[in-house]
Amino acid sequence: MKETMDSENVRRAVREGYGKIAQAENGGCSGGVSCCGSGPEDSAKLANYVGYSAEELAALPEGANMGLSCGNPTALAALKPGEVVLDLGSGGGFDVFIAGRKVGATGRAIGVDMTPEMLAKARKNIAAYRERSGLDNAEFRLGEIEHLPLADDSVDVVISNCVINRSPDTSQVCRGISRVLKPGGRVAVSDLALLKPLPTAILESVEALVGCVAGAVLVSETEQMARDAGLGDIVTKSKASYIDGMVDWKDPLYQKIIANLPAGAKPSDYVTSLEITARKESLNLARNASPRMAGVAGRQLKSRNRVKTTETNK
Repeated sequence: MKETMDSENVRRAVREGYGKIAQAENGGCSGGVSCCGSGPEDSAKLANYVGYSAEELAALPEGANMGLSCGNPTALAALKPGEVVLDLGSGGGFDVFIAGRKVGATGRAIGVDMTPEMLAKARKNIAAYRERSGLDNAEFRLGEIEHLPLADDSVDVVISNCVINRSPDTSQVCRGISRVLKPGGRVAVSDLALLKPLPTAILESVEALVGCVAGAVLVSETEQMARDAGLGDIVTKSKASYIDGMVDWKDPLYQKIIANLPAGAKPSDYVTSLEITARKESLNLARNASPRMAGVAGRQLKSRNRVKTTETNK
């Protein structure tokens, strides 16, 4: 899709698709569990499957969980009280409200989304969040994740849940993440990525783009773009069980994907749920040290930048 549609058309397709999801009465694009949104009961089923607790889900404002997750970045991030956390593509506020409780009264949870309908839904949910949590630490900003409306070096943690793969410029997203992170700041992302290139028929599907698949890039490309943006300590963990689960639940999008795959192939041969953690490196030690120590620091940074990749299947 990224090769066949220009950037603005990609954004328009995603914005329109998610605007419809935000306004849908059942919170999704179809009946049952679906990666492009589900009704309340199925949204809870999917959230439990990817690691959210019943207590976390029960505390959410009504309608915040629309079944758009492919992982649990708030757990992956190991958030601490007092931290400022940024959620890329925050939708109805699902992960922002969960993160807000984790960072507490002295922290801040900020969501950025480019879809006005999603932003309106999230902002409407703030009142319920304040009443249930006793916290006034969540906010939502309109903006594109390629051009984040935040100052340099202003957040401790960046999270995102099944959103970056829809961007027409993933490299720019990575550079933006690095820009807004404080030195030593962390990244915790759950996303979809490719194990090998998708067939052309799937790449050309706007529905697949909205459903997270057609815009995904190869795992190796994801790692390289993070490194090029100045992020280190990169760890990726592939979880094919999410894809197999969507197939087992007869997700309409994945049924269409199956129809466009070669005989005998399955979606998890091509697509995986990917956990990504990283850290913004500080080069001050290398800049300020003696030539000998700078060389040591440089080698240490290079060593930390080596990517560790593991594959797990539940």
